Amino acid sequence: MHDDDIASIMRALGHPVRLEILRILATQQQGQCCCADVTDSLTLAQSTVSQHIKVLHDAGLIERKPHGTRNRYCIRHDRLAELNSAFGGLLKGLAPVAANKETETA
Repeated sequence: MHDDDIASIMRALGHPVRLEILRILATQQQGQCCCADVTDSLTLAQSTVSQHIKVLHDAGLIERKPHGTRNRYCIRHDRLAELNSAFGGLLKGLAPVAANKETETA
């Protein structure tokens, strides 16, 4: 995963409502739901929820699937796994040099 991808995802995750939307999607029994389902779980206007969903979609964190006249959304677990791997490498590269040497000798 490139630094631009990581930064885009981090911006998308930088709002508490978007984190809550991901939690709502994660708890759905079929693994997907429509915007109205998410709106029912939050105390926000449908247009606000739609905008937050768009940011998550644009960052590649959720996927949109047509379902009749509506769209259903689900988490892209593959993308979250890539982010998890990238964070491991990113954070390892930010460790102090002395800490890296101590780890290597242990």
